[in-house]
Amino acid sequence: MGLTLEEANRIMRGALAKARELNIKISVAICDPGGRPIALQRMDNTMWASAYAAQGKAVVSAAFGRPSGEMAERADMPALRGLAVAEGGHMIMAQGAVPIIRDGVTEGACGVSGGTSQQDEDCAQAGLAQL
Repeated sequence: MGLTLEEANRIMRGALAKARELNIKISVAICDPGGRPIALQRMDNTMWASAYAAQGKAVVSAAFGRPSGEMAERADMPALRGLAVAEGGHMIMAQGAVPIIRDGVTEGACGVSGGTSQQDEDCAQAGLAQL
């Protein structure tokens, strides 16, 4: 079936609530399994670049079906650099996104940027918990 907009918005609300709890400003991006955006939100007074970073982290997480931070140490591998170029340069292999997996199928990912790497991932996990 795939991830619905209502589900994406529920995940986003969970991530934003965690950011408020941590007293940080973030952007949250939810993408489908191919890395295409379903929903994006940037909190007031959040750095504009965080929206791009959240999307890039979500693309990586959806592509590999694992948290984006797990790909960070592999980012310099020739095959992954080539894949990132072929994909259009939108992949950001840094901590802060988690895949959305249901019944063993990756349906997308939630990417966050604006806090520390760990805070970003914590917000993404909090969002995913709302699904």
